[in-house]
Amino acid sequence: MAPARDCTPAGSAGRDRYVDFADLAAHEREGTDYRVTARRGVGEGARVVQLAIHGGGIEPPTTQLADYSARMTGSSFYSLEGLGNGDERDLHVTATHFDDPRALALVETARYTVSWHGAAGVEPLTYVGGLDIHAARRVAAALRTRGFPVAARNPGALAGVQPCNIANRDQRGEGVQLEISEGQRRKFLKDGDLGRDRINDPRFRTPAFYAYSAAVLSALAPAPAVPGPPAAG
Repeated sequence: MAPARDCTPAGSAGRDRYVDFADLAAHEREGTDYRVTARRGVGEGARVVQLAIHGGGIEPPTTQLADYSARMTGSSFYSLEGLGNGDERDLHVTATHFDDPRALALVETARYTVSWHGAAGVEPLTYVGGLDIHAARRVAAALRTRGFPVAARNPGALAGVQPCNIANRDQRGEGVQLEISEGQRRKFLKDGDLGRDRINDPRFRTPAFYAYSAAVLSALAPAPAVPGPPAAG
């Protein structure tokens, strides 16, 4: 059964095995096939939520980018991670259909949303979308300033401008969606290895991982402190 309010662009959900989160949860085992982490932010940090609805091995390392960014700013955090049992692409539920109540509980009480995704493409590139046009422009500018290529235009399926996209379901009805190419994501890990043992171990993160997060966070409103790589020791 399709969701009551289906605003997905034609073809963007056609490859998904499950139509929404309830469908996924009815067929996959939480804790075995996938893991959900939901964490409410602290104080003013809870005004921002960092999402990775295609985390773990689905679109690596989006869980780690969202989690790190949330921890550095006290923001709320949600991730659904594929755990490597079977084809993790089966766990992809398009953002306009993604409705895990735990994610919505965080998003609907936040004022600012950043939704982290992985896109195809061997060249380093980010598609910055979402209905928060002003924040998206600031994020794009901050990324370019730090040397991260940003697409001049977003393909319709990556634009993130549908009102029922989870990125746009916060209190203001607008958020930022980051679609990060595989080529760019590989630059976040040593040797470009996106394997499970690498994405889960901070020792394999490159300076680009931290610089990218810092660029995104510097553009958010209200502006949080800009993080950097953890000190050695």
